[in-house]
Amino acid sequence: MSSLDLQEQEQVDELKAWWKENGKWVIGILVIGLLGFSGTMYWKNYQSSQAAEAAKLYAEVVKQAASNDAKRIGDAADALVSRYGSSAYAPRAELLAAQASLQAHDVAHATVQLQWVIEHANETDLQDTARLKLASVLLDEKKYDDALKLLDAAHPESFTGLYADLRGDVLSAQGKTAEARAAYQQAYDKIDAKNSYRNLIQLKMDGLGNAK
Repeated sequence: MSSLDLQEQEQVDELKAWWKENGKWVIGILVIGLLGFSGTMYWKNYQSSQAAEAAKLYAEVVKQAASNDAKRIGDAADALVSRYGSSAYAPRAELLAAQASLQAHDVAHATVQLQWVIEHANETDLQDTARLKLASVLLDEKKYDDALKLLDAAHPESFTGLYADLRGDVLSAQGKTAEARAAYQQAYDKIDAKNSYRNLIQLKMDGLGNAK
């Protein structure tokens, strides 16, 4: 790979700064449609009074999410989980609560919430979303080995690009440039060609330069 010129290097530096600040939220943005749509579908499909009550509590979590108050969101999610932890709404509530905890810089609480989703959600998409978010948190905490262990988990093909991209971030942070480049290349190959997210992956590969 050829050396970067000054303009390209500036773009890479800007990307790195942006990614450090916002990277952990990208995964949340990618799945926000899943949370909203599937929550609505469960409301339509569940007929029992218990499910209806769980849906009402989930609606309260969503309402509190608009407040950006991590404690209020967490309390609402806890109320749902304590009464209807086996419902489809519980892991969705915990994901929203974890997002709020991260925004409030409460990493310890977010870690517990994400781990709960990984262990208790009955839907692989929600488990993988929580796993990716938790791996991103561990990356920020410089717990690289723990992050890589999470990223070694089996996952659907549709998530391979995201797993590989985050693995590249961890390996890059460890200074394992060749392995990071291979992971980014896998991510680039797996992400749909029409998805602009590929541009971010390409910039990260470019940012590795020719270092071995």
